[in-house]
Amino acid sequence: MCGIVAYLGRKAAQPILIEGLKRLEYRGYDSAGIALLKNGGICVQKTSGRISALEQILNVPTSGDVLGIGHTRWATHGEPNTVNAHPHTDYTGKIAVVHNGIIENYSTLKTWLKSEGVAFASQTDTEVLSNLIGYLYDHIEASGGCGNQNPFEWAVQQALQKVHGTFGVAIVCSDYPDLLIGAKRGSPLILGVGDGEYVLASDAAAIVEHTTRAIYLADNEMVTVNSDGFYTKTVNNVVIAKDLKEIEFSLEQIELGGYPHHMLKEIFEQPDSLSTCMGGRLDRQWGKIKLGGIADSLRELTQAKHVIFTACGTAFHAGLVGEFLLEHLARIPAETEYASEFRYRNPIIGDGTIVVAISQSGETADTLAAVEQAKERGAKVLGIVNVVGSTIARSTDAGIYLHVGPEIGVASTKAFTAQVAVLSMLAIELGRRRHLSSDDAARYIDELAQIPEKIGAILQQSDHIREIAAANIDKENWLFLGRGFNYPVALEGALKLKEISYIHAEGLPAAEMKHGPIALIADGMPAVFLATTGPQYDKIIGNIEEVRARGGRIIVVATEGNAEIEERADHLITIPEAPELFQPMLSVIPLQLLAYHAAVLRGHDVDKPRNLAKSVTVE
Repeated sequence: MCGIVAYLGRKAAQPILIEGLKRLEYRGYDSAGIALLKNGGICVQKTSGRISALEQILNVPTSGDVLGIGHTRWATHGEPNTVNAHPHTDYTGKIAVVHNGIIENYSTLKTWLKSEGVAFASQTDTEVLSNLIGYLYDHIEASGGCGNQNPFEWAVQQALQKVHGTFGVAIVCSDYPDLLIGAKRGSPLILGVGDGEYVLASDAAAIVEHTTRAIYLADNEMVTVNSDGFYTKTVNNVVIAKDLKEIEFSLEQIELGGYPHHMLKEIFEQPDSLSTCMGGRLDRQWGKIKLGGIADSLRELTQAKHVIFTACGTAFHAGLVGEFLLEHLARIPAETEYASEFRYRNPIIGDGTIVVAISQSGETADTLAAVEQAKERGAKVLGIVNVVGSTIARSTDAGIYLHVGPEIGVASTKAFTAQVAVLSMLAIELGRRRHLSSDDAARYIDELAQIPEKIGAILQQSDHIREIAAANIDKENWLFLGRGFNYPVALEGALKLKEISYIHAEGLPAAEMKHGPIALIADGMPAVFLATTGPQYDKIIGNIEEVRARGGRIIVVATEGNAEIEERADHLITIPEAPELFQPMLSVIPLQLLAYHAAVLRGHDVDKPRNLAKSVTVE
């Protein structure tokens, strides 16, 4: 869960690395550093803290530094301090490495290297990799030589064959001031190919300012770059060919565009992002859904006997909505599993089981591991991801892209509504093919098409929601309660508040409150109820009364025009009328805004909440 960037070209590398790290800082912000090849050596500067702290210590002239690597860290092994910050050099000072991932057998390798007299300075697993490369490079002759192969490249390959775990790495050697090596296993890595310059990064956000052409490395592939070009191999030295692809978003899409935070920008982008997600997929004339990414799999999906959604965090909550949608519209038994649990269980995957993996980044380590387990057991596996060319997108049998553009804010917002929209479209189409009448399918499609405009209306209440947040941010414990399709939204609302405001919050099915959590209710404790129009409305009114009777503070998200509920609410937020099964895309918007405003009012960094990173690429 770190950001890596490297540059080789004709320009000064340092400013390009710093700008790239700023664009990747949402991937980790415990510490940062760069390494530049200058005057026959490697100059490393690094520090704990954010990129701004790194900028303050930089004192290297930028002339002549046309090759360099950089890193912004989310700590796994070793506390976030300057010593543990990347880049890490080897014991000879000739090799420098930046790394995203975890070396699982680092302890064994470290013990062996120490026995060979190799010294270590940090607590990190990455220094084991740099020292292993350095040791192999320093002992080529003792290893029998490297034949006609470049010795630096040979040492990198040998080291990567010995490590277990995940890595996205960029590596340089002072003996080769015109050579950059990158490699990948389980962590993303992209090479941007410009006019006489190359940017290697863990995310296209660091590349698009320089070029829109890129190659996406697959697992156990490496790329070697010099001023004359690049070539790709496996880590076992098998030459492979990679096609250049166009990066699908622009620099403008990752800029703030006048908003104070990426999260607020992405919340307000949802009418447009959802329209783009559904654009060309809703055939309102014929009452059908067009999902090109799974077109060849629709017959198999229609005949499915069992569907398992697997995901983590916000995507898990979207999967819960998908479970309800699929059972309601397509009458297919479904369940939702945390990917982190699914991968270690002995799941029952029989004939006719479809596994659907949901991940914004397409790189979530636990979800990817769940995909691999499902494939090993013979399941058909679909992916619902946002990032084109991501590992999950390439690993699944078929899938559906969200097409909502880059999501920079660590707390996911527009990806959630798009995931629910995609799951809604999938459920409608499978339902139409199984038992839904043409009229019912057409009605659902029409309702779905109206969701973006209705979200726009909810966003106009942002100032009102800010006032509600201001009145309640002194409370350190909140409840979020919903029923039916709004139960997963209650979970998501609680998660958002926890993620960025650091207020403890719990999401529950409203009826479960009486089975224990009601003991938490005390004077003024905020309880957020999703009390929209639906078959369980009367029941949730009873739950509201139970909390009122015990002195809780009632915040209600209700359907417009509901005058009855105003007298029961201390604070009221309204959303437009919509069928219950599509309400999650509307009812979540006030909760996103509530969490955002609470975090800002409490003085927190909304886009970079403590201890979190955007893409969880390590277990």
